[in-house]
Amino acid sequence: MAHTIPLKTPLDDTGLPHRETPANPAVTAPADASRYYHPHFVDARPAPDGGSIAFRFRAFTGFESQPEMPAAAYDDPAMNWELRDQLRDQYTAARVLWSQTRLRRQATPLLHKAAPLWSAWTAARDELVATFVQFWSTGDGHWRAQLMRLTDAERAAKEAADAFDSVALQLAQVAADQVDVAGWDEALSLTKVARELGYDASDWKIHHVDDYTHPLPQYRIVRDGVDHYGRATPLVASATQLIEEQRERLREVAALAGDTDPDRRALV
Repeated sequence: MAHTIPLKTPLDDTGLPHRETPANPAVTAPADASRYYHPHFVDARPAPDGGSIAFRFRAFTGFESQPEMPAAAYDDPAMNWELRDQLRDQYTAARVLWSQTRLRRQATPLLHKAAPLWSAWTAARDELVATFVQFWSTGDGHWRAQLMRLTDAERAAKEAADAFDSVALQLAQVAADQVDVAGWDEALSLTKVARELGYDASDWKIHHVDDYTHPLPQYRIVRDGVDHYGRATPLVASATQLIEEQRERLREVAALAGDTDPDRRALV
């Protein structure tokens, strides 16, 4: 099946995009430049909107080499600036389609893996919140047991966040690779690919790859009136921030209650 992609320039009778030609061109344009066409190229014609060009290609698999305009086209004296520019548009369109196909191929198994990990994270987060809320109905004599349950929930939340972040890093990398080839204007979102697979990933926390490989300070802790900043991958940072907010509240309660139990004060 042929795939199409539009470019915004009209066609001439060679099937390549038409551009204004100088009044006295130095080189007479050949009838066609087909010897330099990409092997997957089918044809080029006006797009239905009338304002762009639709290039058609045989379907890419994503396993092909990245489409690049042949070096010989630059050295061929029969290829003037106009035909080179037209051919460049064709290869630009080919790279976009190829990069999107490659992203789908690479992201599909990662998205299948990420879906249950995201569900595990949301379940662990909800359990952490619910465990903290239980302090409102926990008597003084049972705080130690409830604190133990809270620390278990904290550990589970961080582990779930870390597991998702490990896959999110890989997804962020393949998304960045696609943008490197096609540019931001032709970026294929991971959310769209996930939707094609039957997943609603609109609330999945997948950041730019730099946030995983070179994380900036991503969460803020205020302790004893002093700001402290930590570095972590995005979802781990969210989990850490939530945990610290809960613990800060417990410290406030212990201080207001004049709690003198050193063991319990140490836990919060």
